[in-house]
Amino acid sequence: MFVPIYDHNPLRHLAVPWVTRALILVNVAVYALLQEPRLVGEPASEAMLASFGVIPAVMTDLAYLPPELVRLPTEATLVTYMFLHAGWLHLVTNMLFLWVFGDNVEDAMGHARFLVFYLVCGVVAGLAHVASAPGSEIPLVGASGAVAGCVSAYLILHPRVKVWVLVLMRIPIRIPAAIALGAWIVLQGVNGVLANDDGTAWWAHIGGLIAGAVLVVPLRRPGVPLFDRGLDAGTP
Repeated sequence: MFVPIYDHNPLRHLAVPWVTRALILVNVAVYALLQEPRLVGEPASEAMLASFGVIPAVMTDLAYLPPELVRLPTEATLVTYMFLHAGWLHLVTNMLFLWVFGDNVEDAMGHARFLVFYLVCGVVAGLAHVASAPGSEIPLVGASGAVAGCVSAYLILHPRVKVWVLVLMRIPIRIPAAIALGAWIVLQGVNGVLANDDGTAWWAHIGGLIAGAVLVVPLRRPGVPLFDRGLDAGTP
């Protein structure tokens, strides 16, 4: 599958995508300082996942956390879970997608609306996962749902922009975003329908994708076109 590494898509309204950069910094800091097992120890790392991740069975009152692990209301984990990750690969992959695509979505919306957009996509993704596996006692963690919202928003805003991607993690090619992101979205849908039990929360991705596609229309700046309308066909 394609792994994005760069898009030649300059910002049109913002000088710096501060929210995108801040989200990446916070995600990296949380994992490095609060979750990294070699730094905080395996028990503390596991406790972070249980306390601040979304546990569907706890959300649906089918199971309960031990009192010593309850740090905040269960509903609040729908926000905190998206700042935790299961490992460095999980973190780096999500942050790479956010780095490549988040800045242009932020540019289209503005700082404040983009932050609201990102958080709402993450919350919807968490709820979609709970609905798909209400009895699961495995904590859901990761920014994947919120990032999926950025992916679908980017695809609606800029399907014709060329994106550099790695094929099979090693072959760089430059293809339209519609192909790269469209293939990624199809993969999420196929895996969600097939319920591939590989530890990936596919329905969280799907929930984030749907939320992003719906929210990008009302949250974009006035006058920002959809589907690259007005973009010169020769623009890279």
